[in-house]
Amino acid sequence: MPQMQNGFWDEQRKGTNFMNSTSLPENYEEANEFNIEFIRLAPDKWAKERDFLFDDKPDATPNKDFLIGNADQYKGIVENDFKMLKEDLDAAYARGSKVVLTVLSLPGNRWRQFNNYENDDRIWQDFNYHEQAALFWKDLAVRLKNHPAVVGYNVINEPHPETATGFNDFWTEDYDEWYNKIENTPADLNRLYETIVDSIRSVDTHTPIILDSGLFATPWAINYLKPVEDENVMYAFHMYEPYEMTSQNRKKGFTYTYPGKVKVGNDQNEKMFDITSLKDFLEPVAKWAEKHNISNSRIIAEEFGINRMVDGADQYMKDLIEIFNDYGWHWAFYAFREDTWDGMDFELGNKPVKEAYWDAHANGELPDRKAIEVDNSIWDVLKKDLNK
Repeated sequence: MPQMQNGFWDEQRKGTNFMNSTSLPENYEEANEFNIEFIRLAPDKWAKERDFLFDDKPDATPNKDFLIGNADQYKGIVENDFKMLKEDLDAAYARGSKVVLTVLSLPGNRWRQFNNYENDDRIWQDFNYHEQAALFWKDLAVRLKNHPAVVGYNVINEPHPETATGFNDFWTEDYDEWYNKIENTPADLNRLYETIVDSIRSVDTHTPIILDSGLFATPWAINYLKPVEDENVMYAFHMYEPYEMTSQNRKKGFTYTYPGKVKVGNDQNEKMFDITSLKDFLEPVAKWAEKHNISNSRIIAEEFGINRMVDGADQYMKDLIEIFNDYGWHWAFYAFREDTWDGMDFELGNKPVKEAYWDAHANGELPDRKAIEVDNSIWDVLKKDLNK
């Protein structure tokens, strides 16, 4: 199988995700101490005010989108935003970190959480937004193509043209039937990717480009992705299934444990989930890669996780990592020290955080990690594998 031209990805890499409210260069240094080899960075939250992100206040700048200016119409990279991003990437390099840059919003596709929790589907309805997205990434690639910290452009996080065109549940609906209806329309993810990849490659021929599968990067959706004829293009998926279990929280309640049975497909089907069923769920990725002669070094499980307070969360993480390692896929757990949400901050163990944790965030400070008990079974699973 052809290998990547970028040497960084020739061997399996293990990383994490940074999706914080602002640039936190100190986290690069802390991540290095745990042998985290790359950071998947999404800087979109940097455009928003703290009271919106932390206190559920109304968004004072609803039309402000980081780097792209305004998702309604891309007119060029916002210079102050790029300056902040460049300083963060420089800090990553100074601390020995490698970065995959991703974005949560594109022109015509504002991130749901910044769009009154409604999907922005314009990019799946109008090829003009494909062109705007491609121009944005071209502009960004011109500026970052030689940055020593950058090891990948992940062009959009969790695309979901399916939900814009009537497909919502892979457990009960037919993917082939859906794709046959939308192929070669603006809702065809392959068309968007072709346009963006060509645009980036017109100015940057070597930086790896990473493409997520559809329906929020579900593994099953990789079947309709058409590989790009570029050995420096990689393919990614996210793994939070069964979502009904991994997304449990104190508000929803904790009904499910792992391993255990979970109702999926609009609660229509009860299915047992353990390491065998997780591997079955991920098998489409392996089969797709084999079918298209894509090496394991070009596959990334770029997000995976579970609410840390779910009973069996440690075993869930252990089983997924074992599967990823068996295939030799790169992986990045979600998330490392996210400052707006503690549900998957695995250093905190399986108990609710104390008030001091949120008091620090409210004051614009980072919590004192030395005061937090980090010897716990979930974090131990990650530390053990990162230290191999």
